[in-house]
Formats: sequence, structure tokens, C-alpha cells
Amino acid sequence: MDWNRVEGNWKQIKGKVKEQWGRLTDDDLDVIAGKRDQLEGKIQDRYGLEKDRVRTEIDEWYKRQGW
Repeated sequence: MDWNRVEGNWKQIKGKVKEQWGRLTDDDLDVIAGKRDQLEGKIQDRYGLEKDRVRTEIDEWYKRQGW
């Protein structure tokens, strides 16, 4: 997976991230700034999910984006 694409286009992509994980706030998205580890941590905090499950969800979301 080429996460650099997400980081480089974060301003355009963060709306899609918020659609998927609606509990993330705009402030959360600003702090995340496209960094995958930050996204994983915020999703874990907001949803109370295990790290492995969060990684799987992010991978599946990324694949659905068709990049």
C-alpha cells in the first residue's frame, strides 16, 4: 500500500476519512495530517477498537478508494 498518496492529498482525502469514521472530529483530522499511525490511534480512541482491527479496517477502506 502506498500511503504516501494519502499523506500528499490529505486535504482532499480527509472528507472521505470522515465519511468512513464519523466520530473523528475536524480537529482530529488536522492533527492526523495524513499520517497513518495517527489515524490508527485516533480511530482506536474514538471507537475503542483493537489495533489489529483498526489496521484491517484502514486497509479495506484504502482498497475501496480505487487509487
